[in-house]
Amino acid sequence: MADVALRAGVSGQTVSRVVNDSPRVDPATRARVESAMAELGYRPHRAARALRTGRSSTVGIVVSTLSTVGNFRMLQAIADAADARGYALGVVTATGPQSLSDAFARLQEQGVDGAIVLNEATAIARDVGTPAGLRLVVVDSLPDERFGVVASDHAGGAQAATRHLLAGGHGTVWHLAGPEDSFAAAERERGWRLALAERAAPPVVRGDWSAASGYAAGRELAARDDVTAVFAANDQMALGLLRALADAGRRVPEDVAVVGFDDIADAANFRPPLATVHQDFDALGERALAALVALIDGGSPTAEVTPTQLIPRDTAPARDSPNEAPRR
Repeated sequence: MADVALRAGVSGQTVSRVVNDSPRVDPATRARVESAMAELGYRPHRAARALRTGRSSTVGIVVSTLSTVGNFRMLQAIADAADARGYALGVVTATGPQSLSDAFARLQEQGVDGAIVLNEATAIARDVGTPAGLRLVVVDSLPDERFGVVASDHAGGAQAATRHLLAGGHGTVWHLAGPEDSFAAAERERGWRLALAERAAPPVVRGDWSAASGYAAGRELAARDDVTAVFAANDQMALGLLRALADAGRRVPEDVAVVGFDDIADAANFRPPLATVHQDFDALGERALAALVALIDGGSPTAEVTPTQLIPRDTAPARDSPNEAPRR
């Protein structure tokens, strides 16, 4: 830093302000310091900064699996948000209460400033005591005074999907649900039930988020003549369902209308293109990191819900579409 200050003709304090992105540096001086840093190959040393400031500028991520699209996309979104804010990431896995406690301990040993628990690990987090001094944000959970919470409006999105199918003239809507221990799956099932509050809800058929499980459940649904509309709890299971329906000679949407959830990048390229509920993973990642940074800066835990949006496509077109599913 002394070399940079000498090259730029400024004080060491000014260099420090530039390094820490302080607004108390005029643009011309900042440009001169950044030019000197580039010429000298200077980069801030995280370990030295941590010793001086008491912060590592590193956050931990706790996951139970990265095999699901939701977890993978959330990790990518948080990584992008962390990079934009100058934070590094440390990722650990946890599959049960003891492994989560061990994961928290490992993160504390690494000196992280705080941690974010992703989707499928949240059920475990609610049953484990929060370590003293570890600031924590949980993605997809009920509000809890022990940690911050950021969640998608799973129930609202599921309710919108189910009502959209009902508006197509279907007497009821079947549900291909996610795992019983998943918060997101439970909330999507709750939204489906809310939309069917004045109708008889069919029995739930359950999968494990994978396309293979959607296909297995889909074969059961395809064999029933009374199944004319299905809300699948995620797009992967919806993909398996579409294959099962095609194998059984059931046309989509003419015989069976389908809506998924997540709006994965490939959903528009399914055959036919999949109607689904869009989750804004980028916004979730940014808000999760922002909530954690607020805790690191001394704030109190908060809970916020990110809206979801129904995306009608060919598997469940809007009512005014010429390819609308027939009324029943």
